[in-house]
Amino acid sequence: MTGKIKETKVNVIKGKLTSYKCDLLILGLLKDTKKLPAEYTELNKALNNTLSNVIRLNDFTGKVNQTSLLYTPESNTVKRVLLLGLGEREKLNSDVVRKAVATATRLVDKLGISKCAISLHNVIGKNLSSEAIGQAIAEGAIFGRYDYQDHKSPEQNSNKYAAKMNIAIPELSESRIGKLRKGVKVGSVLAEGQNRARMIANKPGNEINPPALAKTAQQWAKKFGIKCTVFNKQQLTKMKMNGILAVGQGSVHEPRLIKLEYKGNKKRQSPDAVIVGKAITFDSGGISLKPSQNMEAMKFDKCGGCAVLGLMTALAQLKLPLNVTGLIPSAENKPSHTSYRPGDIVTTYSGKTVEVQNTDAEGRMILSDALSYAAKSKPGAIIDMATLTGACVVALGTHHAGLFSNNDKLKDQLKEAGEISGEKLWHLPSGDEYLEQMRSKIADLKNIGGREGGSCTGAAFLGEFVEKIPWAHIDVAGTSDFSDEKPFRAVGATGFGVRLILEYLRTLS
Repeated sequence: MTGKIKETKVNVIKGKLTSYKCDLLILGLLKDTKKLPAEYTELNKALNNTLSNVIRLNDFTGKVNQTSLLYTPESNTVKRVLLLGLGEREKLNSDVVRKAVATATRLVDKLGISKCAISLHNVIGKNLSSEAIGQAIAEGAIFGRYDYQDHKSPEQNSNKYAAKMNIAIPELSESRIGKLRKGVKVGSVLAEGQNRARMIANKPGNEINPPALAKTAQQWAKKFGIKCTVFNKQQLTKMKMNGILAVGQGSVHEPRLIKLEYKGNKKRQSPDAVIVGKAITFDSGGISLKPSQNMEAMKFDKCGGCAVLGLMTALAQLKLPLNVTGLIPSAENKPSHTSYRPGDIVTTYSGKTVEVQNTDAEGRMILSDALSYAAKSKPGAIIDMATLTGACVVALGTHHAGLFSNNDKLKDQLKEAGEISGEKLWHLPSGDEYLEQMRSKIADLKNIGGREGGSCTGAAFLGEFVEKIPWAHIDVAGTSDFSDEKPFRAVGATGFGVRLILEYLRTLS
């Protein structure tokens, strides 16, 4: 399954700002800069003091993501300069840089420019290492340029986007060049993996169903050197994966369980981590039908699984010395004469029985089987990502994903990875009191626990299928996709979780 992802190359070159010939130069400035940084003095002189005049007149204050486009004298090697605000030094971190660069490259993209340079690292100073700066620049540039336009005809798409953009980071210091390049290499891999996840997640339900998603996984696994095993309906039936089968039985597109295996440590057999992602390719709610308003967004109910697919391809490129398994349970939740019903009792892969009280609580049904399967391999940790509950959106909005865990060390590692990656998590409870809400009078569990604490009860349900293995559940319902455009990102899927989990895995290695 192919899509349109514009190619973006970020390179670190040896040279001065004044010597690199390009269509546009992006210059970073901190908030309330009263004096032009020394690093820009030579360039300012070549531009007839244009930069210092902008600062003197206070036309550009340097607040976060502020931009100002300047046109240079014809004799200059740089045709345009884009001033880019980085905000206050005290608040400067990787996420600020990442979003600022994404903002700048989206603006540059709309100008149709294919060759530009960027200079941020000199003004950032000691707030971030050169490696972290290089990584954030690459992530921001590649993430920012992605825009889902796959189904627009050329005459309807008036954008000037260049098919390929080359971005240079000029630097004179050999030691700094090496560190910047190392960061750029990692950041490029992470962002490209994230964009692959976004590309698949944005696809509509008539293009991506469980068999199509499995086919894409097989194609990408072959391309990136990962082992891929796909379990079809017959195999799932034999394995007694009845949670996955129940959800998928109402659709003509049969369910799948996709297993991706990366082995970077041949001496070990068990995985260091199993990452599980919910992939409901379209969620109508089934018999418990959703309201029609905004139902088109239910194509994004596969975002957790798409994130697993994207991060596994990037993991193979990073070549980390770890063993990691990705599991993607996938089904289409549709109403029909064969759909599973409220009142049904399903015996899951673990042997636990679940009373179905709402067919729209389907994510936890397919995850229960995948989590039990993950636990059998005795991994160091199990992490699942899912657009599980609207309750999490109500609780946290769209700025944090919900984090639930049975292990404090894993919880803290993921929260730290969230701060580094900019994909932030907020810890919420899922203890025994929430599990009590999920007890059924006629089965071991029921699949809903009432309106109160909906995201916490959903997590408590999932925790029953991981045995005693360190486990974390990440509810990405509020962060997986957006219907509004921001200066630093397009509408649609975000690929949330790709950078987060890869940062976590990098700390393990």
